[in-house]
Amino acid sequence: MVVELAVSIATAGKMIGCGAAVIGVGAAGAGIGCVFGGLVMGIARNPYYAGELFNYALLGFALTEAMGLMCMMVAMIILFM
Repeated sequence: MVVELAVSIATAGKMIGCGAAVIGVGAAGAGIGCVFGGLVMGIARNPYYAGELFNYALLGFALTEAMGLMCMMVAMIILFM
């Protein structure tokens, strides 16, 4: 009885931790929207620098997406370890 209770409490803690780690994935989606929104505004203000701005936007996209993937990886490690 006590062992079953301890296992269920540990499982509940894992689920709460996994849910907290997945919040970063949603934040990464919002960050990607901000990156490309800034790209559109920057190109609208100065179309001459469109190529350079696009390169910076791709870098921002890659870094933001990497953080989202890291959050997902941490969530999976918490869930399955």
